[in-house]
Amino acid sequence: MQFNMTLPGLEEVNITKSEEVEGSLLLHINVPRKPQRCPVCGERTRRVHDYRTQKVQHLKVFERTSYLFYRKRRYVCPCGKRFYEKNSIVAYYQRHSKEWNQALGLRVIQGKNFKDTAAQFRTSPNTAMRRFDTISSPTLKEVESLPKVIAIDEYKGDTTEGKYQVIIADGDTGKPLDILPNRSVETVKDYLREKGSKVEMVIMDMSHAFKSAVRKALGKPIIVADRFHFCRYIYWALERVRRRVQKEFHDYDRRKCKRMKHVFYKRYENLSEKQHWYLERYLGLSEELRRAYGLKEAFREWFKKAKEIGKNQPGTVKSLLKEFYQKVENAGMKEFIQAIKTLKNWQVEVLNSFTFPYSNGFIEGLNNQTKVIKRNAFGFR
Repeated sequence: MQFNMTLPGLEEVNITKSEEVEGSLLLHINVPRKPQRCPVCGERTRRVHDYRTQKVQHLKVFERTSYLFYRKRRYVCPCGKRFYEKNSIVAYYQRHSKEWNQALGLRVIQGKNFKDTAAQFRTSPNTAMRRFDTISSPTLKEVESLPKVIAIDEYKGDTTEGKYQVIIADGDTGKPLDILPNRSVETVKDYLREKGSKVEMVIMDMSHAFKSAVRKALGKPIIVADRFHFCRYIYWALERVRRRVQKEFHDYDRRKCKRMKHVFYKRYENLSEKQHWYLERYLGLSEELRRAYGLKEAFREWFKKAKEIGKNQPGTVKSLLKEFYQKVENAGMKEFIQAIKTLKNWQVEVLNSFTFPYSNGFIEGLNNQTKVIKRNAFGFR
């Protein structure tokens, strides 16, 4: 009994011969002969000028890499033009079938990395990357105008223009909008001046370069300081005090205090019984460290209160912050005095963080995703 087996993607072709060579399946095919339209004059012709055989890599068939030996016709038109017949197997100037390209396109998006995907399709990682670029390029559209609320932050990308780049995202949706090649004031200022006519609010960390660029480009938009970035100044001050005073401890207590430093940063009510014991021990060894810890707890109480009433009672939040300043000045520790100096310089932006429900948390997540992509792509350009 003789029969023709129809293979997916090869429904419109005739398989004239199949053979297995060194684990690969070789299929000899052609397409039914029919009139072709001349690409120059538009006339139809059935006259075949000659035949040529093209080797095309196809998808696996029964887990065997398959190659198509396509015997294609070249037609000649009365006008003198010679051209190849149209087919649904392979595009012009391609060595892989259309089915193969479609499957690779799906796999490079869903696959773990380019190298593994390329190995599955018996091709090079560069081919997989080019295919990914072809698919992804239509989704990359240039930003014409920035939204009303934007978030701005830097990250380490290491390009030819600088080690750090700037990412700009939509403050409401969290969607990344654009990446600037470096973090210089001029670059950020020129970009915002060109596309930031609608921007009314900017979320950022406490970077004087960003603040200067925003002021120069946008005038006086509302700037919201990210909470994490101004809170850490108080914790840094506590850390510097701990490092300074523990030098006077006994060698054992100095090393143990360093290993147990996390008890100074956790909320007091969240400490375990053992952690409470260590905390009281080291605070008992230094009155200065106890006062520093008390200032940290006072700031934490202000921060908790500010989150509760900041939106409706900004005046109260400001007065409570000034009370905290006074406590720091009374304590007289240079580390905390330096910290509140920074808070005073950014006081308007700090208070805005409690009035408006925005933060830079999502953009830090985008930066983390960028780091993961770079790590997975180690070794690729």
